[in-house]
Amino acid sequence: MSVSIDQVFVKQFEADVHLAYQQMGTKLRSTVRSKSGVVGASTTFQKVGRGTASTKSRHGIVPVMNLNHEPVECMLTDYYAGDWVDALDELKVNIDERRVVASAGAYALGRKTDELIIDAMNTSTLSVGDYTTGLTKDLILSAVEILNTNDVPDDGRRFAVIGVHQWNELLSMDEFVSADYVGDANPLVNGFEAKKWLGITWVLHNALPVSQTNRDCFIYHASSVGHACGQEVKTDISWHGERAAHFISNSMSQGAVLIDNDGIVRVKCSDAPAA
Repeated sequence: MSVSIDQVFVKQFEADVHLAYQQMGTKLRSTVRSKSGVVGASTTFQKVGRGTASTKSRHGIVPVMNLNHEPVECMLTDYYAGDWVDALDELKVNIDERRVVASAGAYALGRKTDELIIDAMNTSTLSVGDYTTGLTKDLILSAVEILNTNDVPDDGRRFAVIGVHQWNELLSMDEFVSADYVGDANPLVNGFEAKKWLGITWVLHNALPVSQTNRDCFIYHASSVGHACGQEVKTDISWHGERAAHFISNSMSQGAVLIDNDGIVRVKCSDAPAA
């Protein structure tokens, strides 16, 4: 047997982890402003204010907008997910243990990525609703009205992340499910099926903030939340003779922060079944 066979194993495993993380690990990373290759313990997202256009006299100096720049710092944290793969166990199972562990590690890190993004969203202060009703069309339109009032661009980069109960409530609305309103094609968000309605891409997520029956959902523009990555998902595999097993360690360094409070609206919904 070649002495480099372990390197082949490592490379295949790393490819499996990366693919699983990108396809099935995180739902929300592609819905926000993301910066990769960050060097250091933190990075800065620039929040730029509004500019004003003015006239000038012939041969005069072009007026300066004096844009207001508000840097928003995003701290990065290191996260790990590992597990053991016993050499003899691999001989006794009918599944590809390497792929199973790779997927499990990638999913764990993907859930952590989404958790960071949701925690950043949860610091927003604009809201509609009072947890007494489910997700209604009136609530949605009120949230959209706030975004429009704040001049949030309607450029196809508006997203909504909602819970399972709220998703089922949307499915009861003809405007949400009928091809007459939303067309036949549904967009994919990181490999997950989503819906496009009111210029918003709707994403189902199971890990939104909830207290008893009070559920927080969010409608936002992609530029309102920042996600920073210092290290993409990386895999380290080491053989431990005393255990006769490989230890497979997955790691990443990431963070998330709210950039623009005006671009995100919390929708307070009831998770309780209708009476």
